[in-house]
Amino acid sequence: MLNLNQLRIFYHVARRLSFTAAAGDLFISQPAVSAQIKCFEDFCGLRLLKKRGRTLHLTDEGMALYDYARKIFECEREIENALEDMRALKRGVLRLGTTKTYARYFMPDLITRFHEAFPNIKVQLNEGSSLEMTESLLDFQNEVAIVAKAVEHPDVVFKPFSQEEVVLVSSPGHPAGEKVHLTLEELTHEPIIMKEKGSGTRKLVAEAFSKKGLVPNILMETSNTEFIKQLVQRGEGIAFLVRAAIALELQEGKLRILRIAEKPLFLDVSIAHLKGQSLSPPAKVFLEMLSNIAAAGGAPNKGLRSLMADVLASHWSRPSRP
Repeated sequence: MLNLNQLRIFYHVARRLSFTAAAGDLFISQPAVSAQIKCFEDFCGLRLLKKRGRTLHLTDEGMALYDYARKIFECEREIENALEDMRALKRGVLRLGTTKTYARYFMPDLITRFHEAFPNIKVQLNEGSSLEMTESLLDFQNEVAIVAKAVEHPDVVFKPFSQEEVVLVSSPGHPAGEKVHLTLEELTHEPIIMKEKGSGTRKLVAEAFSKKGLVPNILMETSNTEFIKQLVQRGEGIAFLVRAAIALELQEGKLRILRIAEKPLFLDVSIAHLKGQSLSPPAKVFLEMLSNIAAAGGAPNKGLRSLMADVLASHWSRPSRP
C-alpha cells in the first residue's frame, strides 16, 4: 500500500528540488528526508530523483509521479480550506423544518435575519405538519424544526418559543356571526374545515372538543391554509386558524372572527431538535438566534409575529460566530 507520508515528502522534495528546503517545509531533519525518499524509491521500484553536483533533478518517472502528487496535495489544501470555511460559517447548509403556515407568515423574517449575519449559508426549508416535521428530525432530514408539539418523543427536545392564538373564522355573512358567543356544543352542528391530522392546530381543537365530550363536524381536512381561507370566504364552512395567518383577510373584511364561549385557544410553538445529537455550525447559530429573539421579545408568551416586531424595533443581537 502506498505510504502517503513518504509521498508527501517526495512531493515537497520534487517541488523544491532540494532535500534541505523540503526538510524545512516539513519541520523534519534533512537526513530523515533522504532516508524516506530512499525507502519510497525502493517501494516504487523506480528511480525518482537524480543528482548532478548539488543540483537535484526529477527522472521521467519522478516527473509523472510528481504530477499525480501535486493534484493530491492541492486537493488536500482545498479540503482543508473547505473545512475551515464550514467551521467559520462561510459555507454550509441549514436544514430547517416548519409548518406551511409558519413558512408563509413567519419564516421570511427569521431567514432574512439569519442571512444578514451569515449570507453564505444555504437554507433548506422543508414544510409539513408539525408531526411530519418532528419525524423529519428523527430521520435526519432536518436539524431544527419550528412546530407545535403534536406528539411527545423521548429523543426530541421541545423548547417553548411562542404562543399563537387560534381563532374561529367565517365568511362575513355567515349566520353564526349573529351570535355574541358560540359554544362548542353549538359548533358541532356547523361544518368545519379542519387542518390535517398531525397539525398542532388540529390537535388543539380536537382536545378542546374532547374535553367537553364532543366531536367536531368535520366537512373537509387539508394542510393548505390558503385553500381553507378561500372555502371559508365562500361560505362552505367555518375554520380554526392561527390569527396571524388571517390578518390580511380580517383587514380587508373577507373573513370575520366568531367568538366562542370557552376560553381562548393558544397554540404553543416550540423549537425542536434531537436530544443528545451534535448540531452543525449553521444549526447551532440558528438556535442561538432564536434564543436571542425569544429573550428580547419576552417569549414564550407572545406570538411569533409580535416577537419579530419587537426585535426589529430594537437592537437585534446577532448570533456569535464560532
